Amino acid sequence: MAVVGLSLLGIAVGLDAAGRLLVGVAGLFLLGLALSDVVVRPRLAADADGLTVRTLSRRMGGPWAAVTVRLRAGRRLGTAVHTLEIDIGDDLVVLGRRELGAGPADVAERLTQLRGGG
Repeated sequence: MAVVGLSLLGIAVGLDAAGRLLVGVAGLFLLGLALSDVVVRPRLAADADGLTVRTLSRRMGGPWAAVTVRLRAGRRLGTAVHTLEIDIGDDLVVLGRRELGAGPADVAERLTQLRGGG
């Protein structure tokens, strides 16, 4: 993602003013996403005691008794999409494949195993 963002910024230099603006903003956006991916990794950490979720601004977590994990299926732009919803007290965190680095169904299965002690 960072490579594409840098490429777009390089391409933007040779464009007219409107093109520079549009392509430059797209490049900066992709660089920002890549930076947030680096800063906030790992997004989710879990063990037999509980789990921790990282966001840009803070860490949240708790023991399994205080956490609810749900797998949600939906449709976005005509495509089936799965997300992992994690309730931690008053906070709801929704993570998709990009944030998890794996399929939400696979992560939900592994979290269920950890929660059960396996």
